[in-house]
This record gives sequence, C-alpha cells and structure tokens, in this order.
Amino acid sequence: MGYLIITTILWSLSFSLIGVYLAGQVDAYASAWIRVALATLVFLPFLRPRAIPKTDALKLMGIGGVQLGLMYIFYYQSFLLLTVPEVLIFTVFTPIYVTLIYDALKRKFNPLYLVSTFVAVLGALVIRYDNLTENFLLGFFVVQGSNLCFAFGQVAYKFFKESREPVAQRDIFGWFYIGALIVISIAWIIWGKAGIPTDSVQIGILIWLGIGASGLGYFLWNRGASRVDAGYLGIMNNALVPAGLLVNITIWNHDADLVRLALGSAIIVLALLLHAKIKRR
Repeated sequence: MGYLIITTILWSLSFSLIGVYLAGQVDAYASAWIRVALATLVFLPFLRPRAIPKTDALKLMGIGGVQLGLMYIFYYQSFLLLTVPEVLIFTVFTPIYVTLIYDALKRKFNPLYLVSTFVAVLGALVIRYDNLTENFLLGFFVVQGSNLCFAFGQVAYKFFKESREPVAQRDIFGWFYIGALIVISIAWIIWGKAGIPTDSVQIGILIWLGIGASGLGYFLWNRGASRVDAGYLGIMNNALVPAGLLVNITIWNHDADLVRLALGSAIIVLALLLHAKIKRR
C-alpha cells in the first residue's frame, strides 16, 4: 500500500499541470512522447535483457503499450474536451474496470456489476446535467478509454508477476516503457505535430512529468499493484480523485461549482459502495 500512496501523492499534481500549462498549448502526442521517452531513458540503464525470456519481454512491452501508451493517447485528448475536475471525476470508474477485468481473467462474471456502473453514470451526468455539450459527452467516453487501458495494464502486470518466478522489477521494467514508447511514437507520427515546446515552464513540467510522474510513478504503482489484492488496488485507484481535486480547486479553480461537484461525486461513491457490496455477495 505504501507504494500506491506515494504514487498517489506524485500524481495528484499532474492533472492540473497538464490542464493548465499543456492542454491546448502543446501537441498532446508530443507531450506524451516526451514523457514516455524520458521515463524510458531512466530505466534503460537498469534493464537486464537476459533476466526474463523473450516472450515475457514482449508481454511486458504489450502491457506498457496499453497501460501507458494507449492510455496517454486517450488521457491527453480528454483535457481538450473537459475541465480538470471533470477528467478527475470520470476516472472513478477505473475500480469497476479493475474488478471486471480481474474477474474476467479468472473466468467469472456478475451481471449485477452493470447496476453499479449505471448509477455511476448518473453521478457523472449530475455534474453537467444542464450543459451536456458534444465535447462533454465525447470527453466522457475518451476518459473511459483511458480508464480501461490503465485498469487493464494494472491487472495484467499483477497477473504477470504472480505467475512467474520472482525477479527484481528494476531489471525488467524497461521493457514496459519500451512498449509504451513504440505505441506513442506511432501515434505521434500518424496524428501528431512536428513541433515541440520551447517555453521553459512547459519544458520543466514535461521533465518532471516524464521522470517523476511517469518514470518513478508507474514503477512504484505497478510494484504496489503486484503486492495487494484487487480490492485494495481498486480502492487506491480512486484515492487520486480527491487528492487531485483538492490540488486543482485550491490552487487554480476557485470558482468551481462545488455543490454540483459534490453531489455528482457522492452518487458515484454510492455506485462504488454498491459495487463493493455486490462483489462481496
């Protein structure tokens, strides 16, 4: 749990930094590529190619390609469509996805999970019930794409570690970032722009996001994910929501509609409690 808590603190500032300084100002694919490239450079010196079989290395690259590469493609686009608090709120669906994917890998399924998901959707609609713009609805689904990729990567890495002989994570985690870098490089070539940021503040933020939030952050998060059960992992996925909202509202978004935000959040929390009760039964 300690690794997950530390990572939550690291990531709590990332949402606002992206929303305030990068979204709409720096090409989303360029931002994601720089972050992943820096994270890859951090872990390349520790990589031991012979520590695991080539097939396992490819699996780690696939996990990184989904959890970090594909997730960033959705994640950065969401800030062009939604406010920072909305992006944060809509990440609360991730624990449901973690549970569904974990149970699917164990070949179990409970259709009642769809009930809690529907309640959570109602909570999301409350936040913007009077202004459901095209961008808002599209942004909601883009965030869900990000959530699914992040949830899948966590669970896949957890299964990967549980089903193999123990090996030092630092010796193999470079494969994770290499896979992510391949995916985001392809996306940048196809959809991105050639330019990179020149503003010193934006460059500094990207360096921090790449080395700290992406490099150290995903290493610690996946390390923690592989050591706790799926229930704790799902709960910790939502610990980032209040932490990130607190940072955003306190520093940058003083005029946020706190009543509506609180009401919508409460409904989503109710959905999560309902989901937990169904899961126990």
